[in-house]
Amino acid sequence: MTNTPWIVRYLWLIPALPLLAGGLIALAKQRHRSFAAAAAIGSMVVAFLLSIAAFLEALGHPDVKQFFNVPWFQVGSDVLKLGWMLDPLTAVMLVMVTLVGTLIFIYSTGYMHEDENFARFFCFLALFAGAMLGVVLSNSLLLLFMCWEIMGLTSYLLIGFWFFKPSAAAAAKKAFLVTRIGDLGFFLGMSWLYAHTGTLLFYDGGAGCLEHSAIASLVAHTTAFGWPLATMITLLLFCGAVGKSGQLPLHVWLPDAMEGPTPVSALIHAATMVAAGVFLMARIYPIASAHALPMPELTPTLALEVVTWAGALTAVFGSLCAVAQFDVKRILAYSTVAQLGYMMMGIGVGGVSVGMFHLITHAFFKALLFLGAGSVIHGCDGEQDIRKMGGLRGYMKITFYAYAAGTLALCGFPLFSGFWSKDEILGAAFVWSISRIPFYLGAFGALLTAFYMTRQIAYVFAGPLRLSQSEMAVAIHATHHDGADHKRHPHESPLVMIVPLILLAFFAVFLGFAGTAAWPWFQSFLDGGSATLSFAAFTHALPLMLVSIALVFLGIGIGWAIYHRRRITVAAEADRLQQAQPQLFALLQNAFYIEPFYRATLVKLSDFLAVLADLFDRFLWGGLVKVVSMITVGIAHLDSFIDSNGINAGFDEGCEVVSSGGKLGSMLEAGRVQGYLRAIGAALIVLGAFLLWTIGRRA
Repeated sequence: MTNTPWIVRYLWLIPALPLLAGGLIALAKQRHRSFAAAAAIGSMVVAFLLSIAAFLEALGHPDVKQFFNVPWFQVGSDVLKLGWMLDPLTAVMLVMVTLVGTLIFIYSTGYMHEDENFARFFCFLALFAGAMLGVVLSNSLLLLFMCWEIMGLTSYLLIGFWFFKPSAAAAAKKAFLVTRIGDLGFFLGMSWLYAHTGTLLFYDGGAGCLEHSAIASLVAHTTAFGWPLATMITLLLFCGAVGKSGQLPLHVWLPDAMEGPTPVSALIHAATMVAAGVFLMARIYPIASAHALPMPELTPTLALEVVTWAGALTAVFGSLCAVAQFDVKRILAYSTVAQLGYMMMGIGVGGVSVGMFHLITHAFFKALLFLGAGSVIHGCDGEQDIRKMGGLRGYMKITFYAYAAGTLALCGFPLFSGFWSKDEILGAAFVWSISRIPFYLGAFGALLTAFYMTRQIAYVFAGPLRLSQSEMAVAIHATHHDGADHKRHPHESPLVMIVPLILLAFFAVFLGFAGTAAWPWFQSFLDGGSATLSFAAFTHALPLMLVSIALVFLGIGIGWAIYHRRRITVAAEADRLQQAQPQLFALLQNAFYIEPFYRATLVKLSDFLAVLADLFDRFLWGGLVKVVSMITVGIAHLDSFIDSNGINAGFDEGCEVVSSGGKLGSMLEAGRVQGYLRAIGAALIVLGAFLLWTIGRRA
């Protein structure tokens, strides 16, 4: 492409810089902490600046898919190409990932300051961010899958970073294995797509798999089930999204991912890994929404129906589980499960712009919440149980206000960013042509979100400080030992951790104004159009907004009445809901016992099949191998016997005869004249005798 803008040609630098930084840090020694932090943060800053340039280029051409493809290798006449692309979807994701990632990297210098593996941590962070950026700008499903798997590997390394903790090691292994289950479907869908279209490039001058000719072919061909091929491929690719984005039933890894350091939780749960599944569905939306003519375009495809129902059920499930958790990060983890469900539902009922708007706003306020939780944990010397906190508002004022901004955005409080993006999803679900049940599920999830976040705020920041006497004694002993008087009580985090919180809080408050009902700039930009100010659209959406606002205030009010008016004063005190409904609370606390169910069924079935396979291998297949081996050895012995006593004996006897004949012949040719004369004489005598005998018979 001769007229390709420079930023499109050099988009590959955006993921390459963090990957290069990770490689350089890996070669450096662990004691080079400053170099590791500077290389990782510097690479993300430069990547952010390049992302801004890419965003401005896409802003000038929102309706154009700009791409740059290069040959990778050739087999016969087939050339496999990889490439990168720039469109509004890529542009907003690049800016979000690099900006949020940079803030998390900066925050990490304070949070991980005392960790002995500081340099290794930044190496993994840089590799992780580079892999996500590769996913975002790929113009090839194959290249996307490669970066997808690199991200899976680095998530395993980061979740299990504190591998000396058994829970962290187990969580890392679970995340790696569970997401691989979804990735198997991803790989099958990718292979099927390539087998049918002959390409994995998204856009290639009309020959890409997301362009008209390929999509028309995908919807024209049906499978054995009678479904269009496009539907089957979308559902297989959706399996990968289910695994990466923690949707039911492959959600079990995501709550445990908080076992890693808090910056890892923020990066995974907000800006990168879990967002990748939603981004994948947004990228392949042309296939997922393709109809076989003459179906009306307003009717959702079966694939989008599956995405919608999976998202709606996941949204309610995550919200219900978050109600009964006590770990400050696990509450946010289940909240992430729920919000990812909202994003999937948004894509299913409203399209790319609806789901992606919530993804972008969520990235900022959920990163804020996780980093705020990290600030709380840091200020409480590693404590994560909300029952043992309380009263932190007086000790950590900046953290409290930042965390409150993130909470209000997550709850969908009016004018905060989550309010606009969540209402966009509920509005699309309300007019969904298939059913209104996803709307009711989403509305119930919104009520629960406001409730459990109010509960968390009440536990962590309100009421008296609930640290036990023994814990306070340990803290005071540590204070006397190191001479730091501020360590006696919870303390505010250092400036390097506070500044990212403030910046993220700004976006949590104001980012939503880029996509309001009156001025839907974000949605228009992603759809390749231009936004116009329309108060009529705002008026049309107002009744549903009022319902949403009522749900938020109702959830906050119920949470406030239960947990703040009747303050928790003792850490050992049972939760209010636990006191009222212990069985229901236990059900929610254990996430509906899905994981124990998996262990009792699927895991045991897997173990049984493994044992069965081992028995088959040892006694059936191994026995058959031994029988074949014994038969082979027996045949070899028989062959040896025949060879030794038959063939070899006959050959040896023949050799003896030849040898004897040779010896006799040698006697006749000894070279002695006397011997020759005797032989002639004997021969003459025999000849004479024979002649006489013959004549006698004739006579």
